[in-house]
Amino acid sequence: MSGPQCCANPPTLNPESGAGRVEQVGGFNSYLTGPSDSKLAILLVSDIYGYEAPILRKLADMIAAAGFYVVVPDFFYGEPYSPDNAERHIQVWFKDHGLDKGFEDAKPVVQAIKSKGVSAIGAAGFCWGAKVVVQLAKSEFIQAAVLLHPSLVTVDDIKAVEVPIAVLGAEIDHISPPALVKQFEEVLTAKPEIDCHVKIFPKVEHGWTVRYDERDETAVKNAEEAHGDTLDWFTKHVK
Repeated sequence: MSGPQCCANPPTLNPESGAGRVEQVGGFNSYLTGPSDSKLAILLVSDIYGYEAPILRKLADMIAAAGFYVVVPDFFYGEPYSPDNAERHIQVWFKDHGLDKGFEDAKPVVQAIKSKGVSAIGAAGFCWGAKVVVQLAKSEFIQAAVLLHPSLVTVDDIKAVEVPIAVLGAEIDHISPPALVKQFEEVLTAKPEIDCHVKIFPKVEHGWTVRYDERDETAVKNAEEAHGDTLDWFTKHVK
């Protein structure tokens, strides 16, 4: 990862949070919510703090309430990043939880979801997870993608995208700054065959959609707007 913003405002993880349940999907413990017999599924790929983040699960439940079967895997094998663990600082942790591995781990999860008879899958990725999702979006693994405050996503990644994609960026983001997100938009608008939506949220920082102070009305408003945009994108393209 690059820069302290990836690690800022860590959530208080809670394995009991959310209205769903934890079961194995594709070999990974996963938070599952929504109708299990739905033909439409959404994969949420977390940031470095993992699948027990309460706001992430709250978003999963919101998407599930619209009729989607939602899967949030633990791609960190029970070891999300912990800023309190001095022996496992971010560079050390990242060596064991690289983005290429995340992409490879996502493949059996997608296959397991499809084996349930699901006809269309969307995927949203947050920070670390956005790089995993953009890799899935380069082929026929998924039918639609949303990247929220992405980390380490490049212009070349965006050039290779083959499915409808939304990119939700932050005005105060040192990892994917607005100038880079604008480049993503230029690349995507030059590909009229790929539907796209690019938006930069003002006065928010990297990570704002899943790591915010719930007592901060402005933070909540911006996050909920991004959550609504995410659901709207999936409603439009995963059907």
